[in-house]
Amino acid sequence: MKQLEGKVAVVTGGNSGIGFAMASRFVQEGASVVIVGRRADAVEAAVQQLGAQAIGVTGDIADLGTHDRVAALVAAEFGGADIYVANAGMNTITPSDQVGVEEYDIQFATNTRAVFFGVQKIGPLMRRDGAILLVSSIASGKALDGHAVYAGSKAAIEAFARSWALEFKTRGIRVNVISPGPVDTPILAKLGVAATERPAFEAMMAGAIPLGRMGRAEEVANAALLLAGSEGSFITGVNLRVDGGIALA
Repeated sequence: MKQLEGKVAVVTGGNSGIGFAMASRFVQEGASVVIVGRRADAVEAAVQQLGAQAIGVTGDIADLGTHDRVAALVAAEFGGADIYVANAGMNTITPSDQVGVEEYDIQFATNTRAVFFGVQKIGPLMRRDGAILLVSSIASGKALDGHAVYAGSKAAIEAFARSWALEFKTRGIRVNVISPGPVDTPILAKLGVAATERPAFEAMMAGAIPLGRMGRAEEVANAALLLAGSEGSFITGVNLRVDGGIALA
């Protein structure tokens, strides 16, 4: 029997990158998946790739109304959820002395406030023995140039997870964090790494990562399956780094 047979998973940012890899892995293990993303075309394309077990919701997670719509859909279509992955996030790399209020606010609205209220909205629909997974970053514990705001926004959700692991314990719901390191996803282009610069960038990263290469989204998804599925049934309140050891360097 597949590990997630009959389960319902919600993945924010599930239309691309790590989020899509997680949604795909969950579908492979038998789950029905609700993915949430900002762009309707990207969400629709992802749903087509995931197949009949997937439903898409278009909305900005920084808009708290999106979480109301997600919860309403989950209640109407499935009567509840078993897995909730708060994956969607954003990062702008800017030195602290150049960060403006708007840039600060949008990162915390997307990376922190959206996670808090997303869990608050889906919490009542979570079934007993479910799993909540928050996607953080190695940046929360490893100082990186221009990442101060991003790091702070991710550190906050790690604190949420520790509190929630206790708050949800009476319902058997496990709450964990996964912190990816450098992963080869489309977000690299959004961060300004041009196609012509990729070989040099990958070589630089390989030199900094003890395992000698960047990670793959599928590897993060495998770790997510461990934390969200039955094989991780005695794991709660942890922060699992999937980073090739770069946090040690």
